[in-house]
Amino acid sequence: MRLKALLLSLMLSLMLALAAGPLAAAPLRILAFGDSLTEGYGLKRGQGLVPQLQAWLRARGHDVIVLNGGLSGDTTAGGRVRIGYSLARHRPDAVIVELGGNDLLMGFGPAMVEDNLDSILSQAGQNGRPLLLVGIALPQKDAPLREEWAGIWPRLGARHDALVLENLYQPLYDGPDEQYLSLLQEDQLHASAKGVGLIVEALGPKVEELIARTEARR
Repeated sequence: MRLKALLLSLMLSLMLALAAGPLAAAPLRILAFGDSLTEGYGLKRGQGLVPQLQAWLRARGHDVIVLNGGLSGDTTAGGRVRIGYSLARHRPDAVIVELGGNDLLMGFGPAMVEDNLDSILSQAGQNGRPLLLVGIALPQKDAPLREEWAGIWPRLGARHDALVLENLYQPLYDGPDEQYLSLLQEDQLHASAKGVGLIVEALGPKVEELIARTEARR
C-alpha cells in the first residue's frame, strides 16, 4: 500500500509540473564593467548608472540583472588584469565595457588603450558572449588626437562583433553649456543623478540590442 501511495504521489507531482509548463528561464545577467562612471562614484545608492539602468530595463519588461563591475580610478590596463576575475565571479550572459576615461586624464596614448581594450573584449567575448563597448568623451583641443581616440570604438566593435555606443556623455553635451555643467557633480567630471538618467536614456536602447543578441543565444 505504501508503494502504491508513493507512486500515486509521484504521478500527481509530475502531472502538476507538466500543467504548470516549463520552468521560467533565469534572468539574464549583464556585467557592467568599467570605472567610476559605472561604479556610481559620488552618488547615493540607487542613483548610479547600474541601478538606474536596471530600473529602466525592468520598466520596459526585461527580466535582467545588471551587475556592477565598476571600479573608481581604474584604467584599461587595470581592467585588462581584473576582467577574468569579474567574469569568474559574476558569470554574466553579456558584458558592457566602459573604460578609457582615466587613461585619457592620465595622458596615456590611444594605441595602448586600444590594445588593452582589445584584450578585455577578447576575454569577455569568449564562447560568443555578446558585448557592448561604451566609448568616452574625446579630448577637446587636439584635433589629430581626437581622431585617434574616436577611431578606437568602431574598430574594436567591428573586430569583436560588439555593439558600440561611442560617447557615454553625449546626452550631456547635446544641451546648452550651462545645462551640461548642471548635469555634473561638483568635480565637473562625474555625472549627477540627473545626468546619469539622461545617459541611461541613450544607453538603454543599446542594452536592449545586447539583450536581444543574448536571448537569441539561449
